Amino acid sequence: MLYQLHEMQRALLTPFAQLADATAQLFSNPYSPLAYTPLSRRIAAGYELLYRLGKDYEKPAWGLTTTSADGVNATVRERILMSKPFCNLIHFERTFDRPADADDASQQDPTVLVVAPLSGHHATLLRDTVRALLPRHDVYVTDWVDARMVPLSAGPFHLDDYVDYIRDFIRLLGPDVHVISVCQPTVPVLAAVSLMAADNDPKLPRTMVMMGGPIDPRKSPTQVNNLATTKPYSWFENQLIHRVPPRFPGAGRQVYPGFLQHAGFVSMNPDRHLKSHYDFYLDLVRGDDEDAEAHRRFYDEYNAVLDMPAEYYLDTIRIVFQEFRLPRGTWKVRGKPVKPALIKNVALFTIEGELDDISGSGQTRAAQELCSGIPAAHKQHFTAPNCGHYGIFSGRRWRDIICPKIAEFIRAHEHATETA
Repeated sequence: MLYQLHEMQRALLTPFAQLADATAQLFSNPYSPLAYTPLSRRIAAGYELLYRLGKDYEKPAWGLTTTSADGVNATVRERILMSKPFCNLIHFERTFDRPADADDASQQDPTVLVVAPLSGHHATLLRDTVRALLPRHDVYVTDWVDARMVPLSAGPFHLDDYVDYIRDFIRLLGPDVHVISVCQPTVPVLAAVSLMAADNDPKLPRTMVMMGGPIDPRKSPTQVNNLATTKPYSWFENQLIHRVPPRFPGAGRQVYPGFLQHAGFVSMNPDRHLKSHYDFYLDLVRGDDEDAEAHRRFYDEYNAVLDMPAEYYLDTIRIVFQEFRLPRGTWKVRGKPVKPALIKNVALFTIEGELDDISGSGQTRAAQELCSGIPAAHKQHFTAPNCGHYGIFSGRRWRDIICPKIAEFIRAHEHATETA
């Protein structure tokens, strides 16, 4: 019922949001005489802020159409390499502007599978991650589908299914593939590679790069971890799970709705978001278009959320955050035990942010101890100083410090693990 009420509220607010947008344009467009009246900037700023608070945010486009390496430009095209009901594997194909008889050095670039989190935001949240990797890597990304758009006929989606998806993607791209998992997928990626190692799968990836993920949430628990341990499993099942309304293709499917997740995101730092919106209003009044546009870009992404399948979300709460099955060695996927110690020929790089308030210090590094079969020479850890959760994969520290370290690690282990 809550989902239906939310849809009714959105339907009621949409006309007012559009009216606010039109009014903002009326008082700011240089061709409008009202734009030159006293207080026009304040009126336009107020209405634009009202519009952005009330509008519906759809999934943003990747917008990655070009890149360059060594001064050579390239066009980038998105192509769906594999399509599954709950996820599309996207390939960012690069075509460099080189003479026809020149060697295409890009064909020697390492193949990288970026596993985006299925935790509320769309995969496009990793736009900056992909942008920084594109010049010197052949990049593939998991683009998760909004569960409300998946018909009931596609069946449920559990955490075990997530692990299966990752294995299928690795096998498709392997064995010369390097897997980068950001936040939540560090857990299913480690499970997928562990199961492949147990089966002596010849398509094992060359490296695993794990960034800011809850491998062992018992270490330095954050507000997110505390919520999972202080509330019983039944609370999440009864309070957060709702059915998709009739107007969507996934009508009737049980999900953890995106609007509830968004409310949770905002509630973690309400003062920060309030200040950000007030600063946006002031930027509009002052005519500071650059800062105002930066605010728009950030919140266009931040406010665009997707519904998560209920089965997957509840599995994650129980298996990862309440029972800690991965670090305790009690996790089984389709009856097969997950044993990271069996991984021997895959190099491991764990990355944490010093100020991460989502995955606390030591939670990702725990993979180093669990993967005891990997030689020390093929392990590496880095804690990014003065870096929060989002700074690990987006922004200046990601581009200038973390991404170069990952590129160096990948190339150092491109073939090193074959004879380990």
